[in-house]
Amino acid sequence: MQHLRTLARLTPRPSHLTPPAARGFASRRAPAPHANAVPLTQAIHVLKSFAVGQPQQTVELHVHCTPDKGQPPIRGSCILPRAHFSDIKVLVFADGDKATEALAAGADHVGGDELVTRVKEGLVKFDKCIATPEMLPRVARIARLLGPRGLMPTVNKGTVTSDVAGLVRYSKNSLDFRADKQFIVHAGVARVGFSEAEIRENVAVVMKAIRANSKASKAKFVSRVYLSSTQGPGVQVADA
Repeated sequence: MQHLRTLARLTPRPSHLTPPAARGFASRRAPAPHANAVPLTQAIHVLKSFAVGQPQQTVELHVHCTPDKGQPPIRGSCILPRAHFSDIKVLVFADGDKATEALAAGADHVGGDELVTRVKEGLVKFDKCIATPEMLPRVARIARLLGPRGLMPTVNKGTVTSDVAGLVRYSKNSLDFRADKQFIVHAGVARVGFSEAEIRENVAVVMKAIRANSKASKAKFVSRVYLSSTQGPGVQVADA
């Protein structure tokens, strides 16, 4: 019997019986870049080759993040060196002089109580929403409508302000991003027809804004980065 116990201790256990704790460390390490990952310049060339004759296709950035425990929502905004969107609809809840300032700055929809009612009835289409502090209590009546769409003006997001003119101009030219439940940020950053330098500059600005969300090491915060176009393939980028 003693001989059998000694033999059992010396015999290695099959890998499929290894306790999960012994195998967990390797699975927790950050994944290495795929063997087919390429420099950003080459990724841009690949997308351009797949979109010949279609310069209006959007260049999309897909960033996989690995946040630490307790990470706040990954989101933000930035001004692109060359904006690729020209149809951003900005709505401003304001009245009096602030409403006049918002219209002069290029806001698409401006108003007070009557605009709240129109939004509640689904009569207004818009992409970004701003409110003055005085209007916020009235806008709160439609918070359940705006909140799920990420459009409810809040102080924390900076969309409740007295400087409506400045924020309207910023909103018209800024890119907003937000990670999904898998901590992946999807953002359109350029047009395929932009020059290589313009696409690189836009990607760099967005990546900097995303990494600014990191609570710890910014080097480990981003695990994988892919670049794609509207109808083209996804290419893993090695140096974004």
